[in-house]
Amino acid sequence: MTQTSEAAAALQDAKPTRSPRIHRAWFVAAVTFVTIIGAAAFRSLPGLLIDPLNQEFGWSRGTIGAAVSVNLALYGLTAPFAAALMDRFGIRRVVAVALTVIALGSGLTVWMTAAWQLLLCWGLLVGLGSGSMALAFAATVTNRWFTTRRGLVSGILTAASASGQLIFLPLLSWMVETHDWRPAAVTVSLAALAVVPFVWLLLRDHPADVDQKPYGATEFVPKPAPVTGAARRTLSVLFSAVRTGPFWLLAGTFAICGASTNGLVQTHFVPAAHDHGLPVTTAASLLAVIGVFDVVGTIASGWFTDRFEPRRLLAVYYALRGISLLFLPMLLGPSLHPSMIFFIIFYGLDWVATVPPTLALCRERYGDDSAIVFGWVLASHQVGAALVAWLGGVARDVFGSYDMVWYASGTLCAAAALMALLIRRRPVTAVGGPGALNRPVPAA
Repeated sequence: MTQTSEAAAALQDAKPTRSPRIHRAWFVAAVTFVTIIGAAAFRSLPGLLIDPLNQEFGWSRGTIGAAVSVNLALYGLTAPFAAALMDRFGIRRVVAVALTVIALGSGLTVWMTAAWQLLLCWGLLVGLGSGSMALAFAATVTNRWFTTRRGLVSGILTAASASGQLIFLPLLSWMVETHDWRPAAVTVSLAALAVVPFVWLLLRDHPADVDQKPYGATEFVPKPAPVTGAARRTLSVLFSAVRTGPFWLLAGTFAICGASTNGLVQTHFVPAAHDHGLPVTTAASLLAVIGVFDVVGTIASGWFTDRFEPRRLLAVYYALRGISLLFLPMLLGPSLHPSMIFFIIFYGLDWVATVPPTLALCRERYGDDSAIVFGWVLASHQVGAALVAWLGGVARDVFGSYDMVWYASGTLCAAAALMALLIRRRPVTAVGGPGALNRPVPAA
């Protein structure tokens, strides 16, 4: 090779490579969004099953609520371990297996004849699978692929579940009313299976897999080595976190969040509205409309989280939610009226708007371990949801109405607003190796 050609080649190599017009992180976020939408079918079904299973098998609402309760509890308790498993085996593998387990559990319900089978299929299998598809999945993707716009991205990914609810609730309620609950269960199973190849082919675990920096990063971040001992790391992070006050406040407020959303409204709104004479399809459509405004509210909350103090946002969200729940018993009736429509819009905007500021506070306090800490905070969310899913059914069996549960949940939301304001904020710094909880830096 001549000296001239060598110089030309060196000059060519020295030219900066042209970065893609749209960063790959946004494509990964889009795949994650669609995946959560596809998996959201299982979140739409429990409230629609209560009356059909009660009529066909004679199971009490408390018994059916117990299966939903197991599902919700496992959804939360599995999440922190799933976050650690994603660090060990990669996002794609964990999510693909989780979707397969959801499909298996939902599909097997069509052959059940006893209540314990509902607990096994819908409670255990769907609960374990859905826990691995929980918000810890969105937190892991956000932490790995983004260094800026994290609040916005976490809001968008959180809204994906509401978008799935919007898509599946009207369809599943029509199936239950027109045909039977079994075609609806099969639809959930097929929806979960349909997403598996999509995840396997298009999702990537880390920006380094495609030789890119995280979005907003100034330097290339090498892919970390797989972290072994997922269960040990998850428990180690928990034992460190429980020694900090903010963890208990975050867990307590999020438990109330779960009690007042997934446990109460998502599980019992349709049967409660039906008790007042509203058709099931109409009630399910209202729940889907909540999902529409949830998308708007959650994305807006992510935008607010990038700009305002998360604690104050949480206090406002919980206070407004509590007020709306206190008024709900007076709004239920056999027909729609403007005040009910206003409640649906108002409540929908606040449905999971709490997630972006809660995730931001976890990230701020616990650094690299924030996804696992958030998984444990999410576990408290689902334990709260599980308790109210069960107690709501028991209250309906005992008192003949849900009024007491609405009032109790509204009061709890007021307590959560006060707890949010007590969370202390401090910057964090990385201390120790992988799995060591990042300790807060003493305030100056």
